Amino acid sequence: MLDEQKVQELNDTARQLRVDVLKMLNIARSGHTGGSLSALDVLTVLFFHTMRHDPTNPHWADRDRFVLSKGHAAPALYACLAHAGYFPREDLKTLRRLGSHLQGHPDMRKTPGVEVCTGSLGQGLSQAVGLSLAARLQKRSSRTYCLLGDGEVQEGQIWEAAMAAAHYQLDNLCVLLDWNGLQIDGEVQKVMGVTPLGPKFLAFGWHVLEVDGHDIAAINHALDEAAQYSGKPTMIVARTVKGKGVPFFEHKANYHGVPPSDDELDRALEHLGHS
Repeated sequence: MLDEQKVQELNDTARQLRVDVLKMLNIARSGHTGGSLSALDVLTVLFFHTMRHDPTNPHWADRDRFVLSKGHAAPALYACLAHAGYFPREDLKTLRRLGSHLQGHPDMRKTPGVEVCTGSLGQGLSQAVGLSLAARLQKRSSRTYCLLGDGEVQEGQIWEAAMAAAHYQLDNLCVLLDWNGLQIDGEVQKVMGVTPLGPKFLAFGWHVLEVDGHDIAAINHALDEAAQYSGKPTMIVARTVKGKGVPFFEHKANYHGVPPSDDELDRALEHLGHS
């Protein structure tokens, strides 16, 4: 359980990460704003409290693994990795530039701390299942965490992987679903309905939890419960807000793949208390 001081510390970290994400997207003039901001509170708890990892030794065999299945939210992951110390924060300014190690989608061959290449939606959960199985075969205590998008669960491969995870009783696997309700074409339910999400994963044999995806303490509590649960993989359905943290980005599908303009960046930074 987190004390109030730690909760505040993590909230402050999430706020700074939002600032870095907005700045790098603005400099790049390209990238995904809405889904990066919606996922940041979950990523903050994972990278700065829950997961065992060592930026000075990215290939530590017993580290926990993280798979960003919704690879277009790479700016959020890069901000976390830079703050954690995997590479200089100054590198964030090179997002999507030719020759940069920070590509539009995560690449394990170029960026320290990235476990697998992602971006083709629907494949990340299968990769996470493979990592979890490998850890079991190697008798390691490491856990695998995977972040899905809600539009992404429209992909059939997600459900094949969900069956496999339950079949092999991968209790070292924890998946978090960024349920912000919007995708590039609009409302998820209008494009291709995916609800009820929790009951579907429950029917597939998973341990299922639902949380407010912007409540640091609630996210931590769910991750703690997942780590203690045995015999099944855990799905944490995190209800989030697309564009969270900046009112004029929130609940808007048109900011799915649009970076902030100079004016929007100035207004967003003012709202976040930064310049």
